[in-house]
Amino acid sequence: MTKNVLITGTSTGVGFESAILFAKNNYKVYATMRNLKKSEKLKQKIQEENLNIEILPLDVTKIDSIESTVRTIIEKDGKIDVLVNNAGAGFAKTTEQASEEEIRWVTDVNYHGVVFCTQAVLPYMRKQKSGQIISITSVGGLVGQPFNELYCGAKFAVEGFMEGLATYVSDAFNIKITCVEPGGIATEFMTSAIEKSATEGQFATGEYLPIFERYMAGNQKRATESKDQVYQTGLEVAEVVFGIAQNENPPLRIRTSKWAEDFCELKTKADPDGTKLVKQITDSFL
Repeated sequence: MTKNVLITGTSTGVGFESAILFAKNNYKVYATMRNLKKSEKLKQKIQEENLNIEILPLDVTKIDSIESTVRTIIEKDGKIDVLVNNAGAGFAKTTEQASEEEIRWVTDVNYHGVVFCTQAVLPYMRKQKSGQIISITSVGGLVGQPFNELYCGAKFAVEGFMEGLATYVSDAFNIKITCVEPGGIATEFMTSAIEKSATEGQFATGEYLPIFERYMAGNQKRATESKDQVYQTGLEVAEVVFGIAQNENPPLRIRTSKWAEDFCELKTKADPDGTKLVKQITDSFL
């Protein structure tokens, strides 16, 4: 029987590449995005390669949108085998200078969206006694970084949420949980954002500005001198995501490159894939 996968944030990057990769490997793909006007590139790929992909609207910041899309999939297929929580957005700004609206937005997109999408699929996975939830987090979900504290806070929250969930749904309902933790991902958006931030200093002013300028200089240096080591393509990360979906016993967490592994080593050395900790907590509480 063909497995199906629901992927959020598929207009570009990891989500786009994941949708294509899963479809090429005989999955029925439900590729979702907030703005369907951004679906032309994916539609073209579907047509060119005759891919089994259905594009649906889904805004991870709106519960009714999430629930509606999940209902649509269940009405069509009666099941959801894999959820890939990919939708998210970067954010670099000092806590002091971020507005209430910005703080709520970065948390909604990067954390609440994961929680509500997961909540929407859990009843169906529980009833079918199988399923897999893969969340794209970040090395920023393990290691706090300057000017990214609000983004990192949201990603840390995803890691804690998924870790806690894994301690009981995996054994009880055969629902597998994994956090995929990339380092930098090379995209046109990232490049333009770095250049714009560096030239306009838009994310920091006053006494923060000299620190921010040093931070941006470091970013630019890494982007030019160590691009091959630091930055991966969306496809490279998508290949890790797909590999996890094929794994009968997937890890709780996985970094997607040697650079990401090295960057997080102080946090992960004792339990690189998180499975020891999940077992310890499960044994202690259950």
